[in-house]
Amino acid sequence: MQQILKAKIIEVCNKKIAIKGENVGISFYAFFKNKNDNPELLMEAATWWIQTHKLDHFEKAVKIKKLVGKL
Repeated sequence: MQQILKAKIIEVCNKKIAIKGENVGISFYAFFKNKNDNPELLMEAATWWIQTHKLDHFEKAVKIKKLVGKL
């Protein structure tokens, strides 16, 4: 996983947890703007989320943060 994506995931997870608490759920779309301005990075996140880890559409932000921290 590219460092830029890893940093973005951790940043978004931290923000969501700070605002909504430890039970907040997110999808990989949370790491991107509504514009598809970086399709390669989006596909990397989707592949990591769906194929590599076989995650549901929404997962707990704390779970995602832990998974990313293990990379």
